[in-house]
Amino acid sequence: MHSLVLVNPERRLPARFELGVLVCAFLLAALIFYLDTYTDIHSALATLYVITLLLSAETLTEKGTMLVTGICISLAAVSYLAAHGLQTDLAATLRLAVAVAAMLITCALIIRNQRARLNLVKFNAALQSSEERYRTIFEQSRVALWERDYSQVRAMLMALKANGVKDLGAHARENPDFLERCIVSVPTVAANAAALELLGHVGNSNPGSMRRYIAQDDATFLDLIAAIFNNETHFEGKGSILTSDGTSKFVLLTVGFPEDPANFNRVIVGMFDITERELAQKALFEAQAELALASRAATVGALSASLAHELNQPLGALVVNAQTLQRWLDRDPPDLAAVSRSAERIARDSQRASDIIQSARSMLGNRPPDIEPVSLADLVTETRALMESELVRNGVIVEIAEASDAPTVNAVRIELQQVLINLITNSLHAMAETPEAMRRISVTIEPGDGQSVIIKVLDTGPGLSPDVLKNLFKPFCTTKPTGLGMGLAICRSMLEARGGTLSAGNHTDGGALFEMIVPMEATHE
Repeated sequence: MHSLVLVNPERRLPARFELGVLVCAFLLAALIFYLDTYTDIHSALATLYVITLLLSAETLTEKGTMLVTGICISLAAVSYLAAHGLQTDLAATLRLAVAVAAMLITCALIIRNQRARLNLVKFNAALQSSEERYRTIFEQSRVALWERDYSQVRAMLMALKANGVKDLGAHARENPDFLERCIVSVPTVAANAAALELLGHVGNSNPGSMRRYIAQDDATFLDLIAAIFNNETHFEGKGSILTSDGTSKFVLLTVGFPEDPANFNRVIVGMFDITERELAQKALFEAQAELALASRAATVGALSASLAHELNQPLGALVVNAQTLQRWLDRDPPDLAAVSRSAERIARDSQRASDIIQSARSMLGNRPPDIEPVSLADLVTETRALMESELVRNGVIVEIAEASDAPTVNAVRIELQQVLINLITNSLHAMAETPEAMRRISVTIEPGDGQSVIIKVLDTGPGLSPDVLKNLFKPFCTTKPTGLGMGLAICRSMLEARGGTLSAGNHTDGGALFEMIVPMEATHE
């Protein structure tokens, strides 16, 4: 339960003066009561109780004021009854009503004034607390903060706008001294310790203008005043400053502009030192440039290795067919039919070598490839014919199985043939230790998911070990003594570039199994 407090504990006068005021107020009330009750003065003496209320207002609380008002009204009523009894006297009743009304109005005004004063005291306390918090944050923050006066600059900019200037950048270029005048018109009101430290431990007694600390070639200040010119609410940008010892630093500048133009005399400016970040980013860009250069060199090397690998087979076939042609010509008489067949094979292999080079040039120049309808069965048959001499020499039989509903695909013919030649060549090498009677390569063509066709190449070799499978498609990874390790990596890349895939594994009955998924419509990346 709250206690009844009548005297204001927040004293604004010494206790003895407040006690004297209260005593005077009560003596005055007693005198008014005596005069109103025991004299024949016919006037509104009860209204003088208002003076009692006013004298005690500064000392009493709201409840105390209401209690004194009630006492004064009671005294006025007692005086009226003592003088007139129960007889009705209109003039006396009106005087009593006026006195009571005056006391009630005075009480209400005193209470309103007390409450207004209390709210004002609370508001001032909150404002002071807010100012103390702001000052604490400003002074102790590790972020460099300034208070600057942009009122003169804003007035200059608004005058330019009123005179018809629309492009502040053009105006600055036409008036070389404009930016200098703006900079010197922005005095620093205050700066915290972090700001002074950022500038190189500048003395706090007179931070002054920032002119000596702004780099000559820095355009950030122009962007800042352009933000004021365009009535923007905030600005953020990167710039450079010069410290007291001449060192250049990169900073992130943030400024929030007040809505009221009158508050432009104290605008908070924040700066973050981003020198290390900018230097690290510059080093990163330089490293990326060097990496790109190294990547281009590696690409050229990989392309050279790819061409060497892909051209090895047709060039080798050219040599074999040329030697065969020479033998047929050396016969007496020459076997012109055999010579003609060898010449056809030379022309065929030469064209294939030319197609490989043309395909590589298309990839290097990012030119669109020649996509055409390809019958995969005809392509496999043609590839087997191309490798006939090598297959016969190694005693390998290639079996082709085509599903009756295998569709024709739109693809780059030379690329698919390169993949098939690589897979069949790898199978030939893998079956080197397999008895010749068991050397078989099965090529199966079957429909896929409706959007692709599957080509499976299965041999009767020893299969692929787990270690080989793990690195099978990595560039420059090979198990052959003279291999480059580029073939399968190139094959997978070519198929993936056209929207297909190439995978490898072991068949349940033994041997390595490669699976090509060829899309019905080749893409170009």
